[in-house]
Amino acid sequence: MTHIAISSSPVPLTLQMGSLQLSDDELFELCARNPELRIERTSKGDLIVMTPAGGASGHRNAEIVGALRNWAVSEGSGVVFDSSTGFLLPNGAMRAPDAAWVVRSRLASLSPEVKERFLPLCPDFAVELRSPSDRLADLLAKMQEYRDNGALLCWLLDPQERRVHVYRPGTEPEVLAQAIEVSGDPELPGFRLDLEPIWAPL
Repeated sequence: MTHIAISSSPVPLTLQMGSLQLSDDELFELCARNPELRIERTSKGDLIVMTPAGGASGHRNAEIVGALRNWAVSEGSGVVFDSSTGFLLPNGAMRAPDAAWVVRSRLASLSPEVKERFLPLCPDFAVELRSPSDRLADLLAKMQEYRDNGALLCWLLDPQERRVHVYRPGTEPEVLAQAIEVSGDPELPGFRLDLEPIWAPL
């Protein structure tokens, strides 16, 4: 397996794979051999390569995952995952949202061995956090992809514009401008995310 080196290349970097498609197992091995990179696969089989987050983005993401986990522990029906978790979506993509939540009953049928690899499902709730290097159009496309593959609720948090893009099945996306809080009701009953730590600089 080839080691991927990213130096002065623009990131995120798209590797167009064409006929050189990786199986799920090969993709898992590639990611394991390059832990310094965050790698996703599109539904077409192309690879998206990203470097680790900067300090401000990492802090914001920790705030999101921490708040979601605190709610999930008290609510009890689901499990929280951070940005290091890969999900194999029904359309063939492998995505790693910045935060995710999955109902426990959907995980119960998976073997311990499967749970140690990319999870073969779309999260019920997915959050993406826009970093300075992210193109908004790419992230909005990911929101649509999560929704099309079964997610019940998706949030794109955009600190640059102080906006939250909310996606739900069967409805038009909603944009919350200058919000100070966003609610997960009714899909995640009682979950509310304070946006002040997300909008504020580190």
